[in-house]
This record gives sequence, C-alpha cells and structure tokens, in this order.
Amino acid sequence: MSDVNVSIPEDVQTFRMKKLGVRHFQILLMFFTLLIINGHRVMLSVAIIAMTAETPPDPSISTYPNWTNTDTMLSSFFWGYLVPQVGAAQLGEHFGPKWFLFGTMIIGSIFNMLVPTMAASLGPTGVIICRVVQGLNQGFLFPSMHILISRWTPLYERSTMSSVVYGGANLGNVVSMIVTGAICGSSLGWTAAFYIYGGCGIAWAILFAILAENSPSSHKKISAEEKRYIESSNSISHMKKKVPTPWRAIATSLPVWSVVITTCAQAWGGYTLLTEIPTYMSSIMNFDIKSNSQLSALPFCVLFVITVGGAPIADRLISSKTLTIGTTRKLFNLAGTLLPAAALLGLGFVDSSQKDLTLVLLVVAVGAGGFCNSGSVVNLIDLAPNHAGTLQGISNGSSTICSILGPLSVQFFGNDKVQSDHFPTAS
Repeated sequence: MSDVNVSIPEDVQTFRMKKLGVRHFQILLMFFTLLIINGHRVMLSVAIIAMTAETPPDPSISTYPNWTNTDTMLSSFFWGYLVPQVGAAQLGEHFGPKWFLFGTMIIGSIFNMLVPTMAASLGPTGVIICRVVQGLNQGFLFPSMHILISRWTPLYERSTMSSVVYGGANLGNVVSMIVTGAICGSSLGWTAAFYIYGGCGIAWAILFAILAENSPSSHKKISAEEKRYIESSNSISHMKKKVPTPWRAIATSLPVWSVVITTCAQAWGGYTLLTEIPTYMSSIMNFDIKSNSQLSALPFCVLFVITVGGAPIADRLISSKTLTIGTTRKLFNLAGTLLPAAALLGLGFVDSSQKDLTLVLLVVAVGAGGFCNSGSVVNLIDLAPNHAGTLQGISNGSSTICSILGPLSVQFFGNDKVQSDHFPTAS
C-alpha cells in the first residue's frame, strides 16, 4: 500500500453534505445484500453439526452421522468461488454491477433451498454440488459490490461507507450462525434453515432490483446537489468514458501486490476460523448447538463493531489531514493483521480447560481483523477507482486459494475431525 496523492478542488474541500441522501440509501441496500447472501455462505458451518447429529430434535428429520468429509463440504464453496473473480469484475465494470448482484442473490438462494433435497438424494456429493454452484455464483458478489462502492462513495466518506457495506457481511455471519443454530435446535430442524434463508434471499433480490442503481448518474431521483457532491469528489479519478484495463501497470504495481499478499494472509486465518469455530466449540468445548451458535457468533459481533466503528476514525484522520491516505491505510491494516496473528499464536498454548481464555483469543483473532476494512480493503479504491472491481477480483481470487487451503488444513492435521491439539496448528 502506498500513499495516494490527490489534488482536491477547493470547492469540493469546503462542500460537505450533512443530510442523509440517496447515497446512504444505496449503501443500506448493499449492506443488507451482503448480510443475507453472506449468511448463505456461512450457515453450513453451523448446520453441518445438526446434519451429522445422531439424535435430531425431531425423529422425522433425516440426519447423516456417517458423513466423514465435512471439511471438504465446507471448503467446496471456494472451489467455485475462485473461478469468476476477475471476469466478473470486468463484466461488472462494462455492463454495470446491479444485475450481476441480482443474479447472484437469485441463483444462490435457489441452490441454498436445494441443499436438503440434494443431501437426501446424492449424499455429501449433493451438498458439494450445491456449494460449488453457490461459490461460482458468489464469485460475482464482491467485485460487483466494490464497483458500486467506488461509484457511490465520496472520497471523505469512503472508509465509513465501505465499512458499513462490508460490515453487512460480518453481521451476516453473526445473524446466520445464531438463526441457523436456533432453527437447527428446534423442532423445525436443519432443513428449514436452508428454506428460510433461501426465501429471504429471493425476496431481497426482488427489492434490490427495484431500488438499486449502478451509479448516481443513472439514478432518476437523486438531487443535483448530491450528485455533484459525489461525482465532483470522485472526478479526481473517475473518467466519464470507459477506459481499458492497464494490465501491465497492475501486474507491476507493488502497492497492488502488497494488498493481494495481505488479503491472502487474512483469508487463510479468517476463513479457517469462520468455517471451523462452530465445530471447535462443539467437539472441543462441548457446547450444545444453541449455545455453540451464540458463542461462535460472538467474535463476529466484535468484528462488525470494529469494522463499522473504526471507519469514521480513519475518515477523520484523512479529512483533517492528520495522516495521509496511505499512512492511515497502513496503520489500520497493521492493527488488523498483527493482533489476529498474535491471538492465533496464543491459541496454540491453551487447552480445553481454559474456555474463557480461548474465547477471548478467538474474539481477538476474528474481531481485530475489522481494522483491515479501513486498510487494505478500501485501499484498492484509493489506488484505481476506475478499476476497483478488477483489483478486487484479483485480490479476492488470489485469497480464495487460501480460503480453500485453510479449512482443508484442519482436515489434514486433524484427520477430518477437529482435535484439541490440531486446530491451533492448522490456524
């Protein structure tokens, strides 16, 4: 990450809109989109415990206690997720991201609702097929979302607004774990969790299609004042006509590579924790599924608070010129990587009797990563707003490899079942 040197017009520096506007409503739409769709991604990590239980809450609900390749099922989402990243970004930048996001929600929701049927008919292979398709589909999610953020966020509000949007993904983890755990532990059973979440996704997709727009210039009801505020701030780097992707410059850019490497490191630890914490709580800490889902969600509650709460501080440091854009991004990214790394190392020295300390370390390992949303995540927009989707696709695609390897490393070290002496090693 490097300092981003920009020369902001004097009238834009003095002109700040204080009232709520269309841009805030668009940010809210993006927030709820990630909250729901990220829930599809995460819910299997909780549901798999109920799916493989020997004694379901209702005997009429099918379970599969003989399944042994649960970590493969958890990681299979990323097999498909890796494929479309850069291509999805290019399509979103050319045609606009709105309808790609709509398609992501519709297709992902349908296959979420198909999981119980596919599990009954094809076993683990059926679940893996659904997850691979969901991953392939969600490969369009973050590149498209990054394009929308780059078009709707003024420079001085960028950290806050992007963190609110991506905070939706973090809160989606929390809601998904708690709701899925509650449904799985009730008489409704694990199958209902997939039907309910899928139905919510379809309903939200329709609402999003009606209310969302690709940019301020295509929104029919935005005021001229707000449109000028957004576009004059972004006109520093955004051009009216489409520009070709500078592949050579991207490939040789050290700041871009630093973001990619950082994101890969975050993905390994982050997604290992995301997929394995519920199993760890069940197998090592021996919590029942309702308590498990609530405690597993706690680190992601802290992640949401830090993501959204830290962003205004970053924006204030930049707008007051206390720190440069680049220095602010580096500072927040440092906090978001070193603190989780220290906590993960600490997990290697605790045992199953130290439940409180283990929970604290898990909270730090997950929650402190929220600082990165005001660091490396938004830095891609700072570096090249015209190509924010493409850069996000490259970064997200590269980190997805680590997202696949992280959960599989638990299977490698723990023989497919989480063991107390193997989980910290894999993390």
